[in-house]
Amino acid sequence: MAGHSKWANIKHKKEKTDAQKGKIFTKIGREIAVAVKEGGPDPASNSKLKDAIAKAKANNMPNDTIERSIKKASGELGGANYEEIVYEGYGPSGVAVIVETMTDNKNRTAGEMRHLFDKYGGNLGTTGCVSFMFDKKGVIIIEKADNIDEDELMMEALEAGAEDFSAEDGYYEILTAPDDFSQVRDTLEMKGFTFASASIEMIPQTMTALESEDDIKKMQKLIELLEDNDDVQNVYHNWNMPEE
Repeated sequence: MAGHSKWANIKHKKEKTDAQKGKIFTKIGREIAVAVKEGGPDPASNSKLKDAIAKAKANNMPNDTIERSIKKASGELGGANYEEIVYEGYGPSGVAVIVETMTDNKNRTAGEMRHLFDKYGGNLGTTGCVSFMFDKKGVIIIEKADNIDEDELMMEALEAGAEDFSAEDGYYEILTAPDDFSQVRDTLEMKGFTFASASIEMIPQTMTALESEDDIKKMQKLIELLEDNDDVQNVYHNWNMPEE
């Protein structure tokens, strides 16, 4: 399960998020809104909201912005209604792609997704056409540091309920079942560990390499434009990206 070039992707995402804090806050605000709509405004009884708040804090979202998002979603401030829609399809040469969106206009979002896939050598598929090639897992990334004892971290993670622990180049990766993610994350946080990333993700079971320079350029552009789209929350794929 481990060693799927996550760190290169995380560093890429972190650099982008550092430059686009406003956009990231907007996306997390939508996650909070959907979580409140589904389970209410109290994170103590709404695990999805608790996860969204943890993600917001990991991205240095101010507490007053988090509170405002919760109030807005619970109807105290008014606001748009968002729904979660997952698109599945193929990039160039059959690369599997999953796009998680939150939108207040599903016709607009569907049109934009279809346009991007078509323009960059891919095509949208039906629900389930590629998701069977991925496993849903909680993924916690902790950067290596002199004050972290690897054996101690592994023991803490596994005792908290993690499925897998691996030491990669420059970071530790902890995998959990989706239902155990919050518990493992909260336990490690209470032990004083800081996360470079902590979220539930779709991890590809196998990777696909692209040989053609044209395919590589198209796939890079497709990922970039999908991630930049305001309605898109997450993009997952099984392309074995070249190391930057």
